[in-house]
Amino acid sequence: MLDKIDIQEIISIAQDAGKAIMRIYDTDFGVEDKADKSPLTAADRESNTVIIAGLQAAYPAIPIISEENKEVPYADRAGWDWFWLIDPLDGTKEFIKRNGEFTVNIALVHQGKPVLGVIYVPAQNVTYYSVEGRGAHKIDASGSTKKINVKQPDPNKLVLIGSRSHPSPEFDAYLNEKQAQYREVDFVAAGSSLKLCLVAEGIADVYPRLGPTMEWDTGAGHAIALEAGASVRVYGQNQDLRYNKENLLNPFFIVERN
Repeated sequence: MLDKIDIQEIISIAQDAGKAIMRIYDTDFGVEDKADKSPLTAADRESNTVIIAGLQAAYPAIPIISEENKEVPYADRAGWDWFWLIDPLDGTKEFIKRNGEFTVNIALVHQGKPVLGVIYVPAQNVTYYSVEGRGAHKIDASGSTKKINVKQPDPNKLVLIGSRSHPSPEFDAYLNEKQAQYREVDFVAAGSSLKLCLVAEGIADVYPRLGPTMEWDTGAGHAIALEAGASVRVYGQNQDLRYNKENLLNPFFIVERN
């Protein structure tokens, strides 16, 4: 299946969704509350429409899980071998703040593992992508593509990345623990799935997510991190994060060099 997927086509779909988002970003958009009190904008809906249409036209046989679609009952999706996992606008809070730290996320999952990931950063015109066995890459705003990898560890210094909009007491405790272990600990705040990308490209050493996320928040970044040489494991366990669980809520997890 994976060899039948055109990664450039998936990148184009993500970038088209990003263009739809930016058209709304430049307007006086409204904000609604979803049932879980998380924010929703017209940009979430427009991006979702673009991605769903693009994936269904190109790969009609592959089912889709999206944050903005009605959740598919587990009885229907439990037997899915392959599926698309999308977050049409990850970092809606960052979008509303207009700080540019929001992303479009498309992942392809095979038997619970993300094997392809595309993350587009519309405000920066930057794309991260990976395909299992082919490495992780970044396309910068000028259109240049380079391979990305996790950074070499420094025994004296740790660069730790965390959420800009979702702090937690557990994260603060983790930070304090690392400050006791290293001579220098730098903290970098970022929004959305950019945090996984910043570990993947060697800007940060570790991203502990000690707060709630959903599978669509992490699938694409997980695929990219894996191909860049990182692991994405359940926090405190030697177990990889898995997908298409009965409950799509992720456990706490940590992203770091393998």
